[in-house]
Amino acid sequence: MSGRRLKFILYIVITDYYVVTNPLSESPAILPSIRSAIASTLAKMAEQRTIMFSGSPLNRLSWLRTSHSFLNAIVPSPKAHWLLFKSGNPLTVKTETKSSLSYLSTKDVAPFIGEAPYFGQGKTSGILAADEQISATEAVRHRGAPIVFLGLHETGSSGTGALPSSEFADAEKALEKIEGAPYFALDVTDLELEDEAIEAALKETEPAKSGSTLAWLDSRSVMMNTDLFNGAIFAEARSMCDWNSRNKFCAGCGARQHSMWGGWKLGCSTLMPWADNTGRKPCPSGKGLHNYTHPRSDPVVIMLAVDQSGEKILLGQNNRFKGKFYSALAGFIEPGETFEDAVKREIWEEAGVKVWDVQYHSGQPWPFPASLMCGFYARADSTKPVRTDLDNELADARWFSREEVMTVLKHATGSYLDLAKLAEASSQLSNDPNEPPFRVPPTTAIAGVLIKDWAEGKVQFPPFSLTPKGNL
Repeated sequence: MSGRRLKFILYIVITDYYVVTNPLSESPAILPSIRSAIASTLAKMAEQRTIMFSGSPLNRLSWLRTSHSFLNAIVPSPKAHWLLFKSGNPLTVKTETKSSLSYLSTKDVAPFIGEAPYFGQGKTSGILAADEQISATEAVRHRGAPIVFLGLHETGSSGTGALPSSEFADAEKALEKIEGAPYFALDVTDLELEDEAIEAALKETEPAKSGSTLAWLDSRSVMMNTDLFNGAIFAEARSMCDWNSRNKFCAGCGARQHSMWGGWKLGCSTLMPWADNTGRKPCPSGKGLHNYTHPRSDPVVIMLAVDQSGEKILLGQNNRFKGKFYSALAGFIEPGETFEDAVKREIWEEAGVKVWDVQYHSGQPWPFPASLMCGFYARADSTKPVRTDLDNELADARWFSREEVMTVLKHATGSYLDLAKLAEASSQLSNDPNEPPFRVPPTTAIAGVLIKDWAEGKVQFPPFSLTPKGNL
C-alpha cells in the first residue's frame, strides 16, 4: 500500500469518529483510538526524517574512552579529523558565497594539543600514569586544553564495524580491526595562547598553505552553511567542548577539575594519586557514581497548538527577536515535570492557552550550548482569548490559518533564522509589497519542521466539536 493511500485511509478513519467533552478538564479530548492513530503516524515520520544536528554518522566507541592506550594510538592517525573552536565558534573554510567546516590533521593541530601522551598523563610531563592508578586517571588529561574524542567514521568493507563486543576489550586489538577516520574536537580558547599565536599557527596548516581562507564562523550560522553529516558532528563537538570549558571546578568541593575519558568525564584534582589534600575534606565525587562529572543535555519542549478545526496553529513572537518573526512556543522542562506537563505549562504561561492531547513528533539536538529540543503537537480551543501578560516572554501570540502559513512557506524569503539580520529583514516587511507578511523558521530548526509538516498536511489533525455529540 502506498504511503499516500495509507494516509488517506487513516484520515478517513480518524475523521469518522465523534469527539466528546472530558468532564474533568472541561476540554474536548480526542478518543484513545484517534490519539493512537495520530501518534503512530508521527512516530513513522520521526523514524524517516533526519533533522539538522541529529543522525550522527560516527560510532562513538564509548567503551574505549577509558583507554589511554587506544586514544593515544589513534590520535596520530593520518586519517584523523580535528574540528577547532574559538569560544564556541568553529573554524571554517571561507569562500565568497559560503563557509564550510574545516577539518585539520593531527599534524596541523600539533601546536594546540601539546606533547604526548595526550591521554593518561602522569604527574610528570611526558610520562604515562601508572596502570595501578587507573581508577583515578582513566584517560586523564590534566595538561593542555581538553580534547574530545567524538568517534569514528567507519569506512570498512567488512560490514561489522567496531561493535562493542569481546573482540574490542583489548585496545591494541581494537586498533587492528578499526577502519575509518577518527574525529576530535578542541576549543583553542582554553589554551594559554595569545590570539596572534593562534592565528600564526593556523597559517601553517595545510589548508592555509594550499590557499584556503580560514575563519571562525558564528556558531548559529552553521546550520545555514552545512549538510546533515557535518551538522551532526558539529553539534556533538560544540556541546562537548562547551561543557568542558564551562565546568572547570568540582561541584562537590570546588577544587580544579580536569578532563578524563577522552573529554567525556571530568575528574576532581583532589582525587589524583599525587594530590596534596592536607587540611581538606574528602571530595564526595570520590565515592559512588556522581553524574555531575558527566555531560548533560537540557531537555526543551517546543510545540504547536492545533485548534478544533485542525486548520489553525498558534505561533508566538518572542520579545528578543524584533520584527514579524513567528515561531513555535518553547521552554525548558522543569524538575518534577513530564514532557506533557511542560508542554501544557509553557503554552499556558506564554500565551494563556489551555491544551490537551499532547503528541510527540521528533527531536533535535541543539548545541547552544547543549539542549535537546523535543517537538510536540497539542490541541486547543482557538475561541478562547490569547494573552501574553503572564510571563511577558512574548511580544505577540496569535492563531494563523493554514492558508496564511502556506503563503509564507511558498515565499522565497518566508523562512528565516539568521538572527543577526532578522530585525533588518523584518523591518522591510511593512515597506516592500514583495516581502512575506511575516516569517517563520526554516526546516533546519525543528520549529520549522513542525510548522511545515502541519501546513502541508503531512500530519492530520481531524476537526472536533467543542460540545458533546450523539450518545458518546
